[in-house]
Amino acid sequence: MHVLFVEPSFPRNQREFVRALVEVGARVTGIGESHVDALDDDLKGRLSGYEQIGSVVDEAALLDAVRRVQAREWVDRLEVTVEAHIMAAAHVREQCTIPGTSARTAWLCRDKPAMKEVLAEAGIPTAQSTGASSMDEAATFADRIGYPLIVKPRDGAGASGTHRVDDRGQLDEALRQAGVEGGRSVAIEEFIEGHEGFWDTLTAGGEVRHEFVSHYYPGVLEAMRTRWISPQIITTNQAEADRYDEVKEMGRRVLAALDIGTSATHMEWFFGPRGLKFSEIGCRPPGVSMWDLYSAGNDLDMYREWAQLLVNGHTDRRASRRFSAGMIAMRPNQDGHITHYEGLDGVRHDYGGNIIDFHLPSVGTATQPVEAGYMANAWLRARHQDFDALRDLLDDVGRRVRVFAS
Repeated sequence: MHVLFVEPSFPRNQREFVRALVEVGARVTGIGESHVDALDDDLKGRLSGYEQIGSVVDEAALLDAVRRVQAREWVDRLEVTVEAHIMAAAHVREQCTIPGTSARTAWLCRDKPAMKEVLAEAGIPTAQSTGASSMDEAATFADRIGYPLIVKPRDGAGASGTHRVDDRGQLDEALRQAGVEGGRSVAIEEFIEGHEGFWDTLTAGGEVRHEFVSHYYPGVLEAMRTRWISPQIITTNQAEADRYDEVKEMGRRVLAALDIGTSATHMEWFFGPRGLKFSEIGCRPPGVSMWDLYSAGNDLDMYREWAQLLVNGHTDRRASRRFSAGMIAMRPNQDGHITHYEGLDGVRHDYGGNIIDFHLPSVGTATQPVEAGYMANAWLRARHQDFDALRDLLDDVGRRVRVFAS
């Protein structure tokens, strides 16, 4: 099989997808923005070809690159794993008659109001939402639903550009920041109280072949707005437990409603006083290198499993569920430059057998803002056979490891 893979060098874990495709027998041609001479030798050694374009989200440029390759040889798949690349690739697939995620499915997974309209029609419980391209449209929705509300980009991912608003003044300010006065459309939805988690899959032909349930502590919006919190993400090794049946059943209904075929998926959900509610889904792998945690907890190479399903349509491997695995983000005490760390040696002594890996930016490194994400500054990943014990371990890490900046 010949696979065109978009942007093989950035972000860095893109190389893992290329590696896995080659290991299962595919030939891979990369399409990216860097010059071929800027690629490292390991990556270049795995690619059978490379096309440089100005921007991988420029549909015309991507289409030209794909057609150049098709003029030379047969192309079986065109694959992307980054949210921002999905829509352009889907349009190019259809123009070049390459199998894969359709433009309709890609659009529904990107456009929040359209996604929720389709899922509501399928009877899937979702937050009430709308798309608004004027202040008056947003105010009308707010008057009908009430506060608090969430304002986010229609095609956003994670908490980027997302705001909770508790009154009309906050709503107007969030809309101005989002560019609504200039004609930009945003998604607005009711705020759902409850615990936040996600359900990730690898699917082949619409059938779930691997699935994982994970939890946020606390929810993403709070985690990305509050410096003193050391937020955690934990994937459970109890995904087969009855308490997750409702999440998994809802997820399968979502996959069917959106016609997701052979793909990685990442579905966010809330559970609270009003029961289980769907939040959003992407037809892509999860962020913050969650596949590394799934691999470490389940005796799997998730990148290879993805490649195996893509190239061969099946896999004989099953998740072992041996460990719960999680990560904790450790924020600098202020913005500036890293000056020193405290507490890591004690944590390594006490939990060395549980620690998977960690990242501590070197002294002098400029800090990244809290809203930049879980892996923007210091972080640590660990695993444990007991979910609650892992939570306690990560809580202790959050108390003991301090990151200082000035």
